[in-house]
Amino acid sequence: MQFYAFDDIYLERLRSGDFRTEEHFVSYFSLLIQLKLRSRLNSREAIEDIRQEIFTRVFTVLRSKEGLRRADRLGPFVNSVCNNVLLEYYRSSSRDTVSEDETDNAELPDLKADVLDEVISRETTEIVREILDDLGERDRRLLREVFLEERDKDQVCSEFGVDRDYLRVLLHRAKQTFKSHYVRYTDNQSGKGAAN
Repeated sequence: MQFYAFDDIYLERLRSGDFRTEEHFVSYFSLLIQLKLRSRLNSREAIEDIRQEIFTRVFTVLRSKEGLRRADRLGPFVNSVCNNVLLEYYRSSSRDTVSEDETDNAELPDLKADVLDEVISRETTEIVREILDDLGERDRRLLREVFLEERDKDQVCSEFGVDRDYLRVLLHRAKQTFKSHYVRYTDNQSGKGAAN
């Protein structure tokens, strides 16, 4: 799978309901969402329910007046919706397992969800840090400055001595390298889980 660079034209087509763009969008992000959810959930039904809910919410926001306007934030936006839906699923699951004697303590599920959210966030941050540390210096700097620090791309171009077009090429290569490291990492983790 290749990472896709979203632009304003793509975002506008998505907002206007262009069928082919929607089809590409759902196909593209379904792979990433399923990769993420499979590492956290065992139930195929739950994964599919969450996937559908994510797309429902994403399309609702995209088509609203206040919807997303920056194409470069599309990936992070889908990821944050995914995290929110997943946390709601955890909350719902924990409420379902609370005994009748514990139902008076309404704080318990929320507290668990907050702790879980923090654990997931730390785990994700650690995974990203590990993968970034494995990358070459240039790829690591590019990904940190453009995606994590969200620095102005013109400043990044100036620092790297490249124009916007070549920066796009360098970012594409860096994302491909990151993805291959991430896939290798998740494969290793699922292999460890199967061995236990």
